[in-house]
Amino acid sequence: MALSEQEQRLLEEMERGLYQNDADFVATVGQRRGKPNYTVVVVGALLGVLGIATIIVGVVIQQTLVGALGFVMMFAGVLLAIAPPRRDEPIARTASPRGKPRKAAGFMENLNDRWDKRQDERGR
Repeated sequence: MALSEQEQRLLEEMERGLYQNDADFVATVGQRRGKPNYTVVVVGALLGVLGIATIIVGVVIQQTLVGALGFVMMFAGVLLAIAPPRRDEPIARTASPRGKPRKAAGFMENLNDRWDKRQDERGR
């Protein structure tokens, strides 16, 4: 269902207000997750498969404790494989060329900074 023109204007106004008033919140929410660590994903998947095999062994030998251990292993492996990657380094605050504090620069921010520098150098 499409929004009416009034609803679209209201939504755009709310977005502008959010960006103006809560820039830090928007930057935090808008951050992309880090690159997946494929080693951790593979280890988690292997632990999950090993857990399933342990569950099967526990059923075959009719030992509840072995089956429960297999379930815990499987659960831990799945959590390890699908958990979001941890950030090793906190987001550092640095100063931009104009003295405004900003978060660690991304690709587009670096381009913008280079553009600003170039414009400042031409203005001299």
